[in-house]
Amino acid sequence: AAPSSQSSHESAVSPSANAFEIDALVADLATGMVKKQFAAIHGLATLGTDGEKALVDFVRKRMAEQNLAEPTAAHGCAYQYLFKSESAAAQALIAEFPEGLVCPQSDRGVDYRDLQMLLVKREYEKADKVTSQKLCELAGGQAIERKWVYFTEVTQFPVIDLQAMDVIWGLYSEDKFGWRKQRELWLRLGKNWERLWPQLLWKTEGAWTRYPHEFIWDMSAPMGHLPLSNQLRGVRTMASLLAHPAWEQ
Repeated sequence: AAPSSQSSHESAVSPSANAFEIDALVADLATGMVKKQFAAIHGLATLGTDGEKALVDFVRKRMAEQNLAEPTAAHGCAYQYLFKSESAAAQALIAEFPEGLVCPQSDRGVDYRDLQMLLVKREYEKADKVTSQKLCELAGGQAIERKWVYFTEVTQFPVIDLQAMDVIWGLYSEDKFGWRKQRELWLRLGKNWERLWPQLLWKTEGAWTRYPHEFIWDMSAPMGHLPLSNQLRGVRTMASLLAHPAWEQ
């Protein structure tokens, strides 16, 4: 009888212990402290349907407040977990927001929905290629044909388009990737390119990182590693991107 009693005791304790852990993680989500939020999201994602319901509530609350505050990278991270889940609560949320948490705008009619979905799925290598294609679309027919952009074309890119792509890169990478992150590093290093490349892991011991197999296409990459803007047309294109007025607003 003793083993049976112990088993029933464990099953009775487990749900309340689980609930206590979920409550603690939800409290961390509410702090607004980025590192705590990401840790809480990763923790809740391991706690079954109750953990996922907490993530659903977290995302849905922000989306209801969208006129007041845009979703953050924490909401993007939670959405990525829910997107992969088959639970009813997760699927109900995804049905409400099937194309992601934001609607990227374009002044030139460029559609960014496919890019957003690749980033949601963390298919970063494909997303990087699509980002290059979108930049060519912004530059026009000749750039689409040659498959890269001139630095002089970058200066003419609409602010809203660069911001739209940068937002979704950050939203679905725990705020690790995007041109704004690359620019922050560039400014911190005194706009010194030779110091920037190793920080991004685009150069190692003086040698350029080889595309594509030497780049890191997952979240283990360093801050600012993606997208690979320097692959488009060298330093001048990168300089034009990082000096663009989009980042002043």
